[in-house]
Amino acid sequence: MRRSIVALLAAVLTLNIAPSAHASSQPKPGSLQFLLQDAQSMLDAYGRITAPGGQLLNPAYLPALASQIPGVTLAQLLKIAASPTRPPLTAGALVPGWNVGNPLRASWDGTRGVETPVSFTNRYGALLRGTVYSPLPNARDPYTGEVLTGPFPGVVLTPGSLQGSGGMYEWLGQDLAERGYVVLVYDVQGQGMSETLPHESGSDLPFCFPFDAPKPLEMLGCPGVPSQQEANFVYGTLDATDFFFSTPDAPYANPGRASAKVDAFNPLWESFDRRPLEHETAPGRSARFAIIGHSLGASAISRVQGDDPRVSTVVALDKLRSGGGDDAIVPSVPALALQSEYSLLVTPTSASEGIVANRERVTGYDGWTASGLDAMLIVPRASTHMEYTDIPLVMPASRYGQALSSVYTQAWLDHWLKDASIAPLLATSWSYLEPTGGGRWTPTRLDRSKLLSTRYCSAYLLHDDAAVRQDEDVTGAGC
Repeated sequence: MRRSIVALLAAVLTLNIAPSAHASSQPKPGSLQFLLQDAQSMLDAYGRITAPGGQLLNPAYLPALASQIPGVTLAQLLKIAASPTRPPLTAGALVPGWNVGNPLRASWDGTRGVETPVSFTNRYGALLRGTVYSPLPNARDPYTGEVLTGPFPGVVLTPGSLQGSGGMYEWLGQDLAERGYVVLVYDVQGQGMSETLPHESGSDLPFCFPFDAPKPLEMLGCPGVPSQQEANFVYGTLDATDFFFSTPDAPYANPGRASAKVDAFNPLWESFDRRPLEHETAPGRSARFAIIGHSLGASAISRVQGDDPRVSTVVALDKLRSGGGDDAIVPSVPALALQSEYSLLVTPTSASEGIVANRERVTGYDGWTASGLDAMLIVPRASTHMEYTDIPLVMPASRYGQALSSVYTQAWLDHWLKDASIAPLLATSWSYLEPTGGGRWTPTRLDRSKLLSTRYCSAYLLHDDAAVRQDEDVTGAGC
């Protein structure tokens, strides 16, 4: 009976109501065709769970999930027990399965790349935990067959808010490491496996100043509490970058560490390519280093890139930000914006207002191109805010939005950090290696015309060998 119910649910959620070829020819808001297409889009927004090959219809997925949750939970409990004065009071630490990521990727470490756990303190003395993803020694690029020869460009990835945690983003850390990057994915203070409370210098016990707040953002004088504040993500990005750049000769400060077990420097420091780029992405920026962020992390990296000269390019996962005022975000380096049709919830499009095709441009892309910087905006079809995380079964995401985001991120970083051709960014199809179970990664064809939104415009402005390549309406959304 249970199998029948699952099969019926999957069949209902994969109805094929064909969308129009271009949003510019979309039916009139409120018409029957409009409502049917909107319904299809909402159903497609659950494709990661319900579509063919998705979580419910891949027979390898649920057994892999069931086998991974106990091991991940036990490993996390052991870490907490080993540092009793540094508790992570978080969903990632306390809810079984929260931080398991995609269980089909469980065999990656040691077979396709290397995962190195790290710990360091942030400026408030809270213990942050993360993972550095790197290529296997003498590995070959799984797409080109070329031997990966280090040192490699570096990346720091800042997670999203609302208890985003490192395991949810291992997909991108792993995919980039396989292509020749060293990637630090970490948990900000109060999320994932990172500590919730701050520490005074030299003290193993967490401590707050409830009546003497030194700064307005340090809520009630307890720096970094609550986690849901932009300062945690901005300062987290900066502190994680400081740690990433650290070496034995220039160790990381680890403020407030007391007796906590921390890494004095990035254990992959020798694998990080510190040579200047052959071309500068922007004046004063020449390091082979990028920052990536999701949600509030995307807002944070949008802000950090304006002031940190170590950053040569950014990738913002819903959404890139720009804007003026007293607290302006100043575009300074090339930016890739991967943005979504839906937020956390999948809700009907207003039948009276219809589609505002340029909606995703105005948050950041238009500000970037107005500054004369290269930028690219990609909106996967039927995508949601959770597209860029791996969460089992409970949150909506499209079937291939994550894969599409990965190939665009790889191509973007290859161009700006490895001096590679711009051609893959303008391609109309790609091959993507998707984990399908049993340690297998299966080639999957991604077609741009099928996977980009036709409701909200994708766009790009790129300079290539003195030529300007521009398309403000990639899929005919009517921008």
